[in-house]
Amino acid sequence: MSFAPGSIDLHAHSTASDGSLAPAALLAAAAHAGVRMLSITDHDTVAAYRGGLTPPPGLALVPGIELSTFWRRIGIHVVGLGIDIDSDAMREACARQQAAREQRARAIAARLARQGIEDAYAGASRLADGGVIGRPHFARLLVERGAVRTLKQAYAHHLRGAREAHGVGIWAELGEIVNWIRGAGGIAVLAHPAHYRLTGVRLGELVSEFAALGGGAIEIVSGQQLPAVTARLAALARAHGLAGSLGSDFHHPDRPHRLLGRLPALPEDVPPVWSHWVA
Repeated sequence: MSFAPGSIDLHAHSTASDGSLAPAALLAAAAHAGVRMLSITDHDTVAAYRGGLTPPPGLALVPGIELSTFWRRIGIHVVGLGIDIDSDAMREACARQQAAREQRARAIAARLARQGIEDAYAGASRLADGGVIGRPHFARLLVERGAVRTLKQAYAHHLRGAREAHGVGIWAELGEIVNWIRGAGGIAVLAHPAHYRLTGVRLGELVSEFAALGGGAIEIVSGQQLPAVTARLAALARAHGLAGSLGSDFHHPDRPHRLLGRLPALPEDVPPVWSHWVA
């Protein structure tokens, strides 16, 4: 089965983590955008798939998750695609990761309290509205309270380094993350590899280690990016025998560089990760 450019999006977020659209609304928005294969990959949770989520006709839904981890003290993310959300491995992964996320949220709240911003945990929890608490909820709280004018200022002045400062030693290690995904019958995908602050040499080392641990693919396209970046990541995939994936990393409809389905085609000489689910 062939897919037109823009019809596959295997990295998107709902209100179950830090997206702005509820799961059903996200499916409807994806279908409207011409997406024919979607994965909802919320941070450290599969809650979006609970409650009888049914995609509209013509849209295939690939169960997914985005798990937080670290590599050489740098926070990174791994997407799991084609997972069994009810498997023991995925239940363990979600329980462990959500406990870590809770610990990190309280550490961030304590840090903000030292900056004179009280009760940040309660405020972020309210904004998460039952979903997992992440840095975006704290950023929104800071804007809401008038501590900063924009989300960008919230990250720059109050949340800079919070991912690494409160992640190393909390999240499961990379090998365990990959094992959980494989144990759930899925494929581990290194998410947005060009977004990490790594030199070309260190990125190559990360991809090599990821492949050696059992990783199956890397995101060759993540939102709108330069063709040179796509070519560099495609070369890494070929060098390490990895499949290619692509996704918008959609969170909010007002971010034009991360809109659902606005993605170029995968380079033809890289095997697509979705070949596992289509003939």
